[in-house]
Amino acid sequence: MFLRLWTNPKIRFQNKMVINKKLIYSIGIGLFILLLAIFIPRYMNGNLTDSGNNKISSDIEKVEIYHFHATSQCVTCKTVGFNAEATVNTYFANELKSGKLVFAHINIDLPENKAIVEKYGVTGSALMIGVYGKDGSFVKQEDTNVWYKMDKTNSMDYLKEVIEQKFLGV
Repeated sequence: MFLRLWTNPKIRFQNKMVINKKLIYSIGIGLFILLLAIFIPRYMNGNLTDSGNNKISSDIEKVEIYHFHATSQCVTCKTVGFNAEATVNTYFANELKSGKLVFAHINIDLPENKAIVEKYGVTGSALMIGVYGKDGSFVKQEDTNVWYKMDKTNSMDYLKEVIEQKFLGV
């Protein structure tokens, strides 16, 4: 059989196409099943609580979002801060009221902000996200992608997704 396939190019080509189609379908189905196996347990395990329209992992104590800036801000720095504030006020009002989410503009040049500036390790303009776990853990992360999303709608959609992921513990 193999020799016949190898010597007859028409049969070899047709069978190769069948093998490739089967391989592609198998890989596609395998990836789909893998994604289901990964994501369904994450959202079906009862580890989430509802806070308004947003889901919050029971492992997350609080999320902090700070717009760090200098006294003199450029237009881009002001835009990042404005869009971040608009995002949390629009999509996370319940979390702000309950204290699950904290947002503030922090001037790094003022002496009264020295402790929080040192805690986050900021030396210039930055949008920092801090996540506190109920186990006492603290993870901080600078989001540099916001500097490339100056359009208000695009920026708000992006930040909303980032904040939701932080509340899910991702």
